[in-house]
Amino acid sequence: MSPFLAEVLGTALILTIGTGVVANVALPKTKGNQEGYLAVTLGWFTAVFVGVYATATISGAHLNPAVTIGLAVAGKFSWDLVPSYLLAQMLGCMLGAFLAWLAHRQHFDEATDAATKLGVFCTSPSIKDPFHNILSEAIATFIFMLGVFYIAAPAQTNGALDAVPVSLLVLGIGLGMGGPTGYAINPARDLGPRIMHALLPIKNKGGSDWGYAWVPVVGPIIGAVIAAYVYMWLG
Repeated sequence: MSPFLAEVLGTALILTIGTGVVANVALPKTKGNQEGYLAVTLGWFTAVFVGVYATATISGAHLNPAVTIGLAVAGKFSWDLVPSYLLAQMLGCMLGAFLAWLAHRQHFDEATDAATKLGVFCTSPSIKDPFHNILSEAIATFIFMLGVFYIAAPAQTNGALDAVPVSLLVLGIGLGMGGPTGYAINPARDLGPRIMHALLPIKNKGGSDWGYAWVPVVGPIIGAVIAAYVYMWLG
């Protein structure tokens, strides 16, 4: 498998499971309806675990434009490869969101609230304030990216268990910093599914809130770039 296809596969796996668990919690008449925020954070933990262990040895399991850009800023990844990685991540996130919608299509039809349907696909702030929303996303992604820099590859592989550290990092960020904005910490994770929400034939879906869409793109990139410079400064 090429690194490009690995990034498509990894992000598709993450979004199929992650978007799926949100749908399972939020949409009516599912087995997991109203299970709550803890179920969502555990679902994304599992999603990242699956995506990372499936692709780490092939593409490095970036699976996130903020990670790719942060690594490139720190000199740990070639800028020549950045565009192809970003494209692969966007395509994978769109594919994963599509599969999650397909699996829950009847339940989308049962839902009457447009905001609930949109919330399955993408993030939204608890209190809408662009400055503080960007700040929240930047801080969360800064912590995530700095953690990524310091999670060393093991000298001897433990197979799938090698994906545990970064997955636990995502779980901790979700539990500790997910409240204000829903912790996108990944521009493709939010933008790709938001595009699918706009394109898919979802009954009474309402708008895709494009006025907010730039926040979970800009915030994570700012956080990742700052983390790269702090990492280089710390040596």
